[in-house]
Amino acid sequence: MSKVERRVRSLVREDGEMRDAIQVVLDNASGGEVRWVDVRDEISSGQWGRLIEKEILIDGEEGFALADREGIEAGLEDDDDSGGSDVETPETTTWSKWDKLAGVATLGAFVGYAVPPVRNAIAGAIDVVLGPLLNVVPFYVVIMVIALGTGLYSTLLRAGLMDMEKMGAYQDRMKDIQERRKEAEKRDDDEALDEIQEEQMEAMGDQLGMFKEQFRPMVWIMFLTIPAFLWMFWVIGYRGSDAAYPAVAAQELVVPLAGTVTWDTGIVGPIQMWILWYFLCSMAFTQLVQKSLNIEMSPSSS
Repeated sequence: MSKVERRVRSLVREDGEMRDAIQVVLDNASGGEVRWVDVRDEISSGQWGRLIEKEILIDGEEGFALADREGIEAGLEDDDDSGGSDVETPETTTWSKWDKLAGVATLGAFVGYAVPPVRNAIAGAIDVVLGPLLNVVPFYVVIMVIALGTGLYSTLLRAGLMDMEKMGAYQDRMKDIQERRKEAEKRDDDEALDEIQEEQMEAMGDQLGMFKEQFRPMVWIMFLTIPAFLWMFWVIGYRGSDAAYPAVAAQELVVPLAGTVTWDTGIVGPIQMWILWYFLCSMAFTQLVQKSLNIEMSPSSS
C-alpha cells in the first residue's frame, strides 16, 4: 500500500464527506491537474486544504497535480480483509545546516580525548568559567553544578527538537503492521501475509526516521556536554595525562563500598571516581528536571 493510498484511507476514515470531495477532485483533474476554481462550488475550502496538507494534491504547472491517481483511487475503495494500514507514515525530519555544523563540531571535540593540544585548548577555554568555582566550593559541588546544567539543557533540547508525536506515529505504524500480521496468520491468509511483508520492508525506513529523530537532539547535547567533560578530564587527569589541578585530583573522600578514595581512583575498571559521581548526579538531576518541568520524554501514541 502506497503512502498516498494510506493517506486517502485515513482521511476517509476520519471524515466520510472526504470521500465525495476526493472523487470530485478526481473527476475534475483533467490532464492530471486540478484548480481550486474548478471545484470550489462542490467542495469546501477546508476539504481542499486537507488534500494539500496531506500531499494528496501537490504543486503542478498550472494548478495542483494528483500525487498518485492510482493510489488515490485505491484509497477510495472499500477496505478488504487484507486491510492495509491506516496509520500514516510521518515525514522524515530534515536536519538544518546548524544541526550539521553542530555534528561536525561534536566530532571535532571528540578528538580532544586523544589529542592533548585540542583537549588543552578546549579545557583551557572552559576553565575561564569553571576554574574560579574550584576556589569557592569543593570539586564534588562543581561536578553537581555541571550535572545540573547538562540535565537541564539535555531535557529542554530533547523536548524542543524531538517530535514525540512523530515518534509515536512511527511506533503506531509498526504496531499496526504487527497486529495485522498476527490476524493474517490466524486466518492462514498467505496473500495478505505477502502484502504485509512488502509493507514491512517499506517500513524499514521508519527505523532510520526514528534514529534521526533521536539523534538530532543528541548531537546538540554532546556539543554542549563534551567541552565540560573534557574540562573535568583535564582537571583530574586521565589515562596517563597530568592533572591540571593536582591538589584536586589528590583530594580524599569516603564512598560506600569503596572506602577512602581520590578523584582519580578507578572504581569500576578504568572508570574513575569523578566519572562515576558525574553520571550519578546527571541521572538524578535529569529526572528531577523532567518532573519539575512536567516534560514527558515518552513518545505519544495516537
